[in-house]
Amino acid sequence: MRTATFVLVAYLMCVVVASVWRFMPDAARDAVPDLGALTAAYLGLTARRALAPAVAGSIVLGYLIDLISGAPPGLIALVLGLTGVVARAVQQRIYVRGWAMTAVFSGFVALIAAALQLIVRAAYGVPRGSWSVELHGLAVVAIATAIVGPAVWRIFRRIDAGFARTHRERDAALEGIAP
Repeated sequence: MRTATFVLVAYLMCVVVASVWRFMPDAARDAVPDLGALTAAYLGLTARRALAPAVAGSIVLGYLIDLISGAPPGLIALVLGLTGVVARAVQQRIYVRGWAMTAVFSGFVALIAAALQLIVRAAYGVPRGSWSVELHGLAVVAIATAIVGPAVWRIFRRIDAGFARTHRERDAALEGIAP
């Protein structure tokens, strides 16, 4: 139920961003934050007992984003699944708390997701632009994701607090301490 809630909330946020972002000025139109990667990383970092529900939620969210973004079916689903696995792999080594660390980690997650997407697109022969265009897009998306990351993670921590069983778990979720 927890993972499904995250997928639903993230999908709704992606729909809102997709419909509002077209009204941005031309200079900022390419700077779309990668909410899918943030969600996959959050699910991977906070996977409680098993990794499978977090990765499954990331894949479902990726497929839904594939549908609304016009990407080749399965591309973003695969990338978000891999992003969740990478986030789980670094779970024991980082401590994501505070505004600055959350922003830096959000930018890092966007870079990892974009790099994974480039690798998957190259491996399967999906057309891509020149390297300069791809790297520019990667940098702009990483900066936008780093800017909105702390607010998105705050929403996710509130959702986690709603699923807490005890007052202590609720406080830990609001503080950003992994369960």
